[in-house]
Amino acid sequence: MSWASEDGRVELVARFTALPGREEEVERLLLDLTAKVRDEPGCLAFEPHRVGPAPAGSGASPGPEPIGTGFVVVEAYRDDAAFAEHLAAPYGAPFNAALGPLIEEDGSVLTFLTRLG
Repeated sequence: MSWASEDGRVELVARFTALPGREEEVERLLLDLTAKVRDEPGCLAFEPHRVGPAPAGSGASPGPEPIGTGFVVVEAYRDDAAFAEHLAAPYGAPFNAALGPLIEEDGSVLTFLTRLG
């Protein structure tokens, strides 16, 4: 299976929503994972974010989750092999097992991206 775009890179956004009162636990887990993933040789980017309020006057509509409970991770990997290595990393399954009871979704919602231009 290929997740790669035409240039060979695998780029995606992972999104999940912390259960009320569990936001700090989710953030700690995510920051711990971030340090490990960024050390993967095929990782080009692993940028975690907490969903914040839209700036006043921006015209942006709020997301479906309350401010501060949504998390988004922008990820990029060199190629399919690097992404497969990421998925097989020994810390992935423990992270997902710990994250599961802390979020609303059944797991991270992944959206794969293809660059324009």
